[in-house]
Amino acid sequence: MTMSAKLIDLLNRGAELDEGELPLASRVAECLRQRRRLSDHLFDRFLPNQLRLVSGSFWTPLVVALRVAEWIDELQIRTVVDIGSGAGKFCVAAALASRAQFRGVEHRGRLVTASRELARVFEVEDRVTFLHGALERVGGQEPDAYYIYNPFEENLFGPEYHLDEEVELGHDRYLEDLTTVEQLLGDAQVGTYLVTYNGFGGRIPSSFSELRVDRALPNVLRLWQKTSRMGTGRPHHADAL
Repeated sequence: MTMSAKLIDLLNRGAELDEGELPLASRVAECLRQRRRLSDHLFDRFLPNQLRLVSGSFWTPLVVALRVAEWIDELQIRTVVDIGSGAGKFCVAAALASRAQFRGVEHRGRLVTASRELARVFEVEDRVTFLHGALERVGGQEPDAYYIYNPFEENLFGPEYHLDEEVELGHDRYLEDLTTVEQLLGDAQVGTYLVTYNGFGGRIPSSFSELRVDRALPNVLRLWQKTSRMGTGRPHHADAL
C-alpha cells in the first residue's frame, strides 16, 4: 500500500492527524474520479468547521453522490441542477466522479460562498457553478436533470433544528416551494431526468416514470424521467418507501 493510500485509509477510519499530514485535495479528487469509496469524514475536512459538523444531517453523503454520478454517465446526462445545493458537497463530489456539468441553487448566501470555495479547492470551477437565490434562479436554460435532496423539510423543523436563521422558514414557505418545484417539473421538457434522495415532500407529475431505485443507501435514491408531455394517472409521491 502506498503512503497516500495508507493516509486515505487512516482518515477513512476516522483517524485524527495533524494539519501537516492532511491529504491534498488532489488526492481526494483522484479517489472520487475513480469512484473509490471515501468516508464523509475525509471529504468534510474541506468544509468550514460549522458546516462540517452538520454534514450528516444536511449534506448528501458521498456514497449517494457516487451512485448518482454513475447513473449520470451511464445515461449520458450532461447538465444537472441541484435544487437547494447547501454547502456544495453533492455538486463538487458528483462532478469529480462524472463528466457532467452542475449548477447549484441555494438561498443562503454564506453557503454559496462556501460552495464556490469548495469548487475552487477541488478545481472544478469550469463545470460547477452556484447561484444565490430562491427557486426563481432555477429558470433559464433547462438542464438534462434535476437533483433534489429533500431541501424544504427544514421549514417544518422547530427553530432548534434549523441550520441558522439567515433565511425565513415556515409552513407557508414549505408549501410555496413545493408548488414551485411541482410546476417546474410539470413544465419540463420530455426526456428530462429527476433524481430524488429521501424524497422532496411534493408530488412528481405522472408524466414522469421511475427508471431506477437504490434502497441500499442511507435513504432511498430514485431516478425518474419525463416520458410524456401530459400525465394520465395520479402523481407520484417521491417519499422514502
